[in-house]
Amino acid sequence: VQLVESGGGLVQAGGSLRLSCATSGFTFGDYAIGWYRQAPGQEREAISCIKNTDGRTYYYASAVKGRFTISSDRAKNTVYLQMDNLEPEDTAVYYCAGRKIHYSNGPCLSGIDYWGQGTQVTVSS
Repeated sequence: VQLVESGGGLVQAGGSLRLSCATSGFTFGDYAIGWYRQAPGQEREAISCIKNTDGRTYYYASAVKGRFTISSDRAKNTVYLQMDNLEPEDTAVYYCAGRKIHYSNGPCLSGIDYWGQGTQVTVSS
């Protein structure tokens, strides 16, 4: 099983990045894929999640609502996080995570099965 993030980098405030989480080794359509981030000295924070069973999306961090968009490409087994109007406070390591969906109305992010290695996002002011 692999979850591989890419797309991080250095960007100026107000700019955009699109992170990718390429997955392999499990049945993509049976899983929820979420994004977390961890800034230096802070706890890991859940950002967003998508259930590939039905396409429902969830956003957890109030600071990113309206700026970040999660999407999924089942043909590529890849989940994306489009990040617009980036702020220096968005600087963190971003991780994707996978969780098998057992109940369609259950939580999207609870009890992660697999983690990616993370990708650094740095937003300069």
